[in-house]
Amino acid sequence: MKISAYIIAYNEADKIRDCINSILWVDEIIVADSFSNDGMTEIAESMGAKVIHIKFNGYGALRNEAISHCNNEWILSIDADERCSEEVRDEILSTINTTKLDIYKIPRTNFFMGKWIKYSGWYPNFRQPQLFRKNKMSYDLSPVHEGFISHSNEKIGVINNSIWQMPFKNIEELMHKANRYSSLGVNKLDANKVKGSVLKAFLHGIWSFIKHYFLKLGFLDGGPGFVIAIGNFEGTFYRYIKLYEVQAKWKSPEVKKIQKNNS
Repeated sequence: MKISAYIIAYNEADKIRDCINSILWVDEIIVADSFSNDGMTEIAESMGAKVIHIKFNGYGALRNEAISHCNNEWILSIDADERCSEEVRDEILSTINTTKLDIYKIPRTNFFMGKWIKYSGWYPNFRQPQLFRKNKMSYDLSPVHEGFISHSNEKIGVINNSIWQMPFKNIEELMHKANRYSSLGVNKLDANKVKGSVLKAFLHGIWSFIKHYFLKLGFLDGGPGFVIAIGNFEGTFYRYIKLYEVQAKWKSPEVKKIQKNNS
């Protein structure tokens, strides 16, 4: 069985090389690029990947378009901040040649601030299924945290070994993603007729902190666990504040023409 891998990426020049190096064993590598300008495209092409340029209209639409460019029966979905291990490679190659299932989830081991994050809700960590037969899975059109749609009558399997994820290269990127994802999440909240307010933003933010730091045992991850919890507070708080901003339609005070006083 042949397998394609697709990577969605934008301005990931500092990550794309390691990502591609970890999947050189697949038969086809597709990089779905939203018009990067940091040299990432050139790096990917020099490593043998096929780069396709797709205007960003949400992560769900981006993933569906990337899948349409894959030419093999099996597809591996991997992001620029993820790395495939030799153990995952061997298990995937064995699985696709023997299984009757169509869709598999793959666990992720996350690293942040130089440390394996064992708690904070980050281990074992799953996103949408990352291994599937073409035409057996697609994504909904949510702009962020997109869901998946199974087109198979079979149950969803789970790969035993985990890939690695480095979600943030530094604190600046953590803050950037919190800002970006909070903006993308506003339309989803508004479409669900959620009402925003300062109090609601604060309460949702506090709950997110409590959930990650205490209920998901983030405090056992030490300093990185606290930073993760704070990051979740900020992302959640700003998502609801931005919702409030959109719904309130705040306006600045009208400025009148002020002429020279001749008196």
